[in-house]
Amino acid sequence: MIGRIHSIETFGTVDGPGIRFVLFMQGCALQCGYCHNPDTWDTSTGRKVTVEEILDEMEPYISYYKKSGGGITVTGGEPSLQAVFVAELFRECKKRFGLNTALDSSGFCEVGHEHVREMFEETDLVLLDLKMMDRDRHIRLTSQPNDRILRTARWLSDHGRPMWVRRVIVPGLTDTEDELVRLGSFIGSLDHVEKFELLPYHSMALYKWDLLQREYPLKDARTPTDEEMQAARQIVDRARQEAAARNGVYKN
Repeated sequence: MIGRIHSIETFGTVDGPGIRFVLFMQGCALQCGYCHNPDTWDTSTGRKVTVEEILDEMEPYISYYKKSGGGITVTGGEPSLQAVFVAELFRECKKRFGLNTALDSSGFCEVGHEHVREMFEETDLVLLDLKMMDRDRHIRLTSQPNDRILRTARWLSDHGRPMWVRRVIVPGLTDTEDELVRLGSFIGSLDHVEKFELLPYHSMALYKWDLLQREYPLKDARTPTDEEMQAARQIVDRARQEAAARNGVYKN
C-alpha cells in the first residue's frame, strides 16, 4: 500500500487529544485563500511511502502517545484523496499499537464511495473544517462549492462518528453575523459533535505562497482580536443552542 505524504510531525498537540503523530498527506482539491500548506496541493509530488514505513517511524514514540491519551492524526492536504491508504494505516495502527485515530479533513469527499466509508469506519475522531456556509462565498474562498462537505458532515452525524468542528475566523470574511448564525444552526442540527473550535486567522504561511510564486489572496486580512473571537463564539453558540433545542441533539 503506497501513499504520497508531504511531511511528518512526531509530537503534535493541537490536532486531537493528547500527544499525536501527525501525518500530512500530499494532495488537495481545495485551494483555500488562507491555506497554511499550499505546497500540499499538488497530487503528483510528495514522498512515496508504505504503511509499514509509517508504522516504523511511529514506533519509537508510541509510549508518549499512549500515556497522553493521544494517537495518530492524518491531515493534509486532504487525506480523503488517499482514502485506501489512510484506512489501511489506521487499521494497522489500531491492530499493532492500539492507538486512537483522527482525521483532519475538509469533508470534500464522496461519502457514498466505498473506500471513503472504510476510511471513516477506521477513524475514531474527525476534525471537520467548515470553512463557509454560503455556497458562493465558499467557492470564492476555496475554489470549490461546499455541497459535498455538508453531505459529509450529515453522514458523519447520521452514522455516529465523533466530530470536532472547526472554523477559521477571518475578520470581515468568515465572521459575518449571517455566516456565524448559519454555522451555529447547522452544527446544532448535527449529532456527535464533541467539540467546536474557532481558530484565529494568521498569515504565518505567507512565505510559503511567496516561495511557490503564488499570489496570496488574503494579503489585506488581519488576525482577529480577542473581543472579535469572543463575539463570534457567542453568535455561534446561541444559534447552535436554538437549533439544537429544535432538533433535540445539543449535549453541551
